[in-house]
Amino acid sequence: MTRGGPFDQGEGKLWDPVEIEKRSFEIIEGLMSKEWPWPEKALVKRVIHATGDPEYAGLLEIHPEAIPAGQEALRRGGPIITDVKMVQAGLNRKNLEPYGCKISCFIDEPAIVNLAKESGIISLLVAMDWALQQLGERLADSVFVIGNAPTALFALLALLPEKDTRPALVIGTPVGFVGASEAKEALRSSGIPYIITRGVKGGSAVAVACFNAISGLSGPAWQPNNHER
Repeated sequence: MTRGGPFDQGEGKLWDPVEIEKRSFEIIEGLMSKEWPWPEKALVKRVIHATGDPEYAGLLEIHPEAIPAGQEALRRGGPIITDVKMVQAGLNRKNLEPYGCKISCFIDEPAIVNLAKESGIISLLVAMDWALQQLGERLADSVFVIGNAPTALFALLALLPEKDTRPALVIGTPVGFVGASEAKEALRSSGIPYIITRGVKGGSAVAVACFNAISGLSGPAWQPNNHER
C-alpha cells in the first residue's frame, strides 16, 4: 500500500492504532480543565476520547460508589439494560465475556410496541416497566445505561419506589433541551449510585464510553495503561 501526504513526512506513526490512542490520551491529559482521582480519571478520559470534547471533564459527575458498584455488578454477571438500541450496540461485549452479562433493550420488542399502542402509554415507560418485571430479584445486580431519552430515565425513577431494591448503578446521560437536565438531577437525588452529565449535553456515545470504561476496568488481569494514568 502506498502511503502519501503526511505519511511521507515523518508522520508514519499515524498508521499505528496503538500510537494513535497513546497520543490521543496525551493530548486529552493536557486539555482537561479539572483534575480527577483514579479510577474516575480513566472514565472521564474515555468519554473525552469518544466525543472529542474536553468540556466533559467539567460536566461529568460520578457518584463515589458508582465505579466499584458497577464493577461488582458485572463480576456477578449482572444484567445490563439500555434505553435504546444505539446504546446496546456500542457496549463492549468482549469485556463482559468472562462474566456472562446479558445486555437487553426492550424498546422495539413487539410486546412492548403493542402494549404501548393499546394502553396509550409512551413506549419508553412500558419498556422500563417490562425491564423491571423481567429483572425480578436480579435488579440489585443490574446496570441501567440510559444515553438517549430523558423519558426513559424519568420512567425508571418513577417505577423504582414500587420495588424492594434498586439497581447497582445507573448511567444517565440523556441529551436534549427538554427534560434532560431535570432527569439527571432526579437521578442525582435518588440515592442510587450514578454517573451523569450536568446540563443538556450527553448522548449515547457518552453513556457507552462510561460503561465501557467501567467494564474495561473490571477484568481480573486489568492493569491501567500508562497513558490513562
